[in-house]
Amino acid sequence: MAIRIEQFMCRSDNFGVLVHETESGETAIIDAPEEKPILAAIERTGWRPTALLITHHHGDHVEANLGLKQRFNLKITGPKAEAAKIPGIDERVVEGNTLKLGAETIEVIETPGHTAGHISYHLRGAKIAFTGDTLFALGCGRLFECKPAVMYQSLKKLAALPLETKIYCGHEYTQSNARFALTVDPSNSALKERAAEIEKLRAEDEPTLPTTIMQELATNPFLRWHDPVIRKNLHMETASDEAVFAEIRKRKDVF
Repeated sequence: MAIRIEQFMCRSDNFGVLVHETESGETAIIDAPEEKPILAAIERTGWRPTALLITHHHGDHVEANLGLKQRFNLKITGPKAEAAKIPGIDERVVEGNTLKLGAETIEVIETPGHTAGHISYHLRGAKIAFTGDTLFALGCGRLFECKPAVMYQSLKKLAALPLETKIYCGHEYTQSNARFALTVDPSNSALKERAAEIEKLRAEDEPTLPTTIMQELATNPFLRWHDPVIRKNLHMETASDEAVFAEIRKRKDVF
């Protein structure tokens, strides 16, 4: 059993992804930001998709649902809590449900915060997770529909995945996220090194993903609410982890 990933850009900063299970030849699309680049990736790889897995209802993740469904007769899976807002949805899933892509099992993790019904997809065997707009490289999604406490709990779930888990997220926001992260964690040598690497990648128009849970725990301030240096920088040495997270998110909102 082997999983191959084709990652590419859609719109201005969305990532499109094809997930291919080599033994069966089955392929899934993760979110549908824009039809043309997704079709180009399908043509480029020769992988004909049978499934479209949606993380949340925002237009820049579901825009191409109906066009792709009509063209490939796709089965569209998405969060039950947002089913009414997801065009063409066939299968509504919740926490603990599993899907199959050939021999690979895909676990559904409910990760609300950016939207109230957001989900992530975890391929435990392949050590890969698709986190949509919940966990970004060096960041997390804006809180459009939930309070900070909800996103905090979702990030705790993702942070508990195996350290080697590769993370693919919905947007190329890493450069801006790195610049913000340095404002709350400026003495973190791992973060400074990573920020320099990201500047180089973006200067060469290269993607900054995938990342890993290990990298994020070491450098992403939205997962480092416990860190005493960050707490001192925020003057929140005795605050709860949740309160520290909320303050970091508040600062990013106006960065």
